[in-house]
Amino acid sequence: MQQPLLVSVPEEIMDEARPPPKSLWQYISAYWTILCEMYYNKPTSYWILLFLSSIGMLVAFPASSLLSRIYFANGGKSKWIISWVSVAGWPLIAIVLIPSYFFLKVFPTPLGLKLTLSYVVLGFLSAADNLMYAYAYAYLPASTAALLASTSLVFSALFGYLLVKNTMNLSIINSIVIITAAMTIIALDSSSDRSGYITDHQYVIGFVWDILGSALHGLIFALSELVFVKLLGKRSFLVVLEQQLMVSLFAFIFTTIGLIASNGFHGMKSEATTFEGGANAYYSVIIWGIITFQLGVLGATAVVFLSSTVLAGVLNAVRVPVTSIAAVILLHDPMSGFKILSLIITFWGFGSYIYGSYSPVKREAPGTIP
Repeated sequence: MQQPLLVSVPEEIMDEARPPPKSLWQYISAYWTILCEMYYNKPTSYWILLFLSSIGMLVAFPASSLLSRIYFANGGKSKWIISWVSVAGWPLIAIVLIPSYFFLKVFPTPLGLKLTLSYVVLGFLSAADNLMYAYAYAYLPASTAALLASTSLVFSALFGYLLVKNTMNLSIINSIVIITAAMTIIALDSSSDRSGYITDHQYVIGFVWDILGSALHGLIFALSELVFVKLLGKRSFLVVLEQQLMVSLFAFIFTTIGLIASNGFHGMKSEATTFEGGANAYYSVIIWGIITFQLGVLGATAVVFLSSTVLAGVLNAVRVPVTSIAAVILLHDPMSGFKILSLIITFWGFGSYIYGSYSPVKREAPGTIP
């Protein structure tokens, strides 16, 4: 069954239909009219799904980050286990994807050799990326790890420009400089940010792996876009889910191999017995970590399809302070004046990137689900 078209009102038509506003009140009135038109041009189900998807990004991803830190802070030691948690929820994507084929009466995208190899490579890189982030959350406060992970935006812009020939304008360059400056502030303030049981060497390792993981994440993002451009040739909700499922599946396979080689499954049992709060608390952290990460992935996929990458970028920007504030409140992370300054500067950098990426004339319009 085909879903209703979810098409935004073209701005060119809006400009022809009404004179340009001159006063502040006219600007407010014009934007209110546009918002009303957008609301009435889309079914209620669209707004409900977009709201739930946005909440999924803003709640599930920060929760996943906090659970990773809780794992290490309460006796967990294996980086392979927390890496495995990030991909073990891949069947959740299949639960959403497989019934969609029957309801929408469409067929899966054929898997050619090049497409399969691209999924294998992306899966391997994703497994390595998750392992790098595991080292970061092992040695850094959750708020610091989240701030450093925001540099993935910088690397996404750079690799997108080099590999996919995406636009690189002054606003995006400005965001790269701003976010880099914010990370430099955190590096200079490491003495007030480190937990007492973390050594200088471990903090440096966590810092470096977080930056390297962000760089690899940016490369994965650009390569995924390249797969769409070169091999898939179309971008729809189901195709995006297919790619996410296959990449997560191969990442799960590679991570499981690493977990078995490191005797990680046996280590789960021993960790559960020594975990602060007991075995029930340990397995709750593991299970909820698996669920929240995949819910965040599904939410982000839906936001990009239903709205645009601009809204996804806005929510991703909001996610950083949400994670940092939640870590301070729930995990009692240290929050110095320098970290607050870095947080504000990072948010500014996100805003500059979103502004530079948004082209009102060439707006992305969501289409039908198949």
